[in-house]
This record gives sequence, structure tokens and C-alpha cells, in this order.
Amino acid sequence: MLRIVLRLAFAAALSAGLFHLPALSAQSAPPASAQTPAAARSLAAQPAKTPPAAAEDWKKAHDRQLLTDFPWLAKFKQADAELTQPAPGEDRVVFMGDSITEGWHLETSFPGKPYINRGISGQTSPQMVLRFRQDVIDLKPKVVVILAGTNDVAGNTGPMTPEETENNLASMADLATFNHIRVVLCSITPAFDFPWAPGLQPAPRIDALNEWIRNYASEKGYVYVDYHSAMKDARDGLPANLSHDGVHPNPAGYAIMAPLAEAGIEKALSQTGWPTL
Repeated sequence: MLRIVLRLAFAAALSAGLFHLPALSAQSAPPASAQTPAAARSLAAQPAKTPPAAAEDWKKAHDRQLLTDFPWLAKFKQADAELTQPAPGEDRVVFMGDSITEGWHLETSFPGKPYINRGISGQTSPQMVLRFRQDVIDLKPKVVVILAGTNDVAGNTGPMTPEETENNLASMADLATFNHIRVVLCSITPAFDFPWAPGLQPAPRIDALNEWIRNYASEKGYVYVDYHSAMKDARDGLPANLSHDGVHPNPAGYAIMAPLAEAGIEKALSQTGWPTL
């Protein structure tokens, strides 16, 4: 299956060395799609307790999505095409990420701001790299806010090493910088366990990735936004008052994240010069 994907769809991208494409995995997080079958939507609505049959139905739908449009370019293709170029003086910002970004109502957290949400539920960093040009660069933002890694740790598109996640984050940051887009790299939000992939003990891996993101941002001159420290509980997870499932923030969680993101964006906009690639 993977050989088909590599050979038919992504050979050119792989030869450029931009990202790592892992093998498909049975551990997957629910994507948000109006076209997803009913069984998959049911699984997405009840991630903590899923009957085996529903889980298998969702996995089949998930694998079909990966095979037909691995990065899910179709998700925002029309919206991207219909978006006008930024007005003179407009501080456009694109938020790139997974379900934690997709579920963020930016118009509520940042009223009146020209902020664009390009989060897709369940996505891993290699998927984001493939759609980065369409969903970020071509929109001509001044700043991109990158939040990725939760689903890499969960193995949504197959097992991944920390180095592979790091390389994908670096590739997105490099692509943005090359196109004169300021970069805000965000820490992965806390998670003690994943409802759709229990028992992985993700907290230590998330901590290690966050340490790398912080150090990399400092080394390259990118802005680092630390959601994790502001949201974690005594277990190094996301507490119940900030999330319904221990992974996805609720309004109270986003209320903590919003001023941190805004401060990061303002810092990025005030930067002079560009990092050396």
C-alpha cells in the first residue's frame, strides 16, 4: 500500500527531501470531513469508547482518504482559490495545524483580525508539509502559526521518530522563511493519553519534542509560543477543566492559548531581518 502511495503520488516530493512519509497505521485520529462516512463521524464524536466494528469502519475510511489525497489538498482548495490577496497593510496570519487548530474559533478568540484557519483534524506533520504551499504560502500571510506533532506521536499515519517530526517542522519553517513569511512555532499541547490510541504514554515524547522546538526556534530566530507549560496538570496532561477528552482544548483551553498566540504573532511582526537558511 505504501509503495503505491510513494510511487504514484509523492515520489517528487520525497526526492526533494522535504519530509518523511511513514507507513500507514491502524492508530488514527478522526478527520473532520462532511464527506466522511457516518461510521467515521460516529467514531469522531465518541473517541474514548468505540466498538470494534465502528473502529474498523473508520480505519477503512481513513485509509481511503490517505490513498486518494494523502495531504487532503481538496479540503481547502476552493476556499484558498476564492481568498483574495491581502489588502495593503493587512497583517494576515495563517494558523496551520491539526484538530486542535481546526477546532479553534479564531473569529471568537481574535475578533476582527485577518486570521485564517487551516487546521485539519487528524493530520500529521508530513501531511502538513505537502499542503503547506497551497494552504499557507499561496495565501500570502505575514505570519504562519505552526502547531503540529500530536498526531505524529499518536502514529496517525504510521510510526514516526522524533527526528522525522523535527525535520518536518523545520521544513515548514524553512519554506515560510524562504517566502518571507514570519514563523511562530508552537509547543505541542499536553496529553497524558490519546482516546483513539490508548496506552502510548505520549507525555514524555511530547516534552522532548517541545524542548527541541524551543531550542530550534531560539537557534533560528523564530518565535516560540509555549502552550504546554500554561496548560499542563500534575500528570503532564491536559486537565478536565480545559478539555473534554484530555487532548482537544475546550473554550477555557483556547482562552489560555489565545493571548499566548497573539503575543507570539505581535513579536513575529515586529522582527527585523530574516533567519539564515
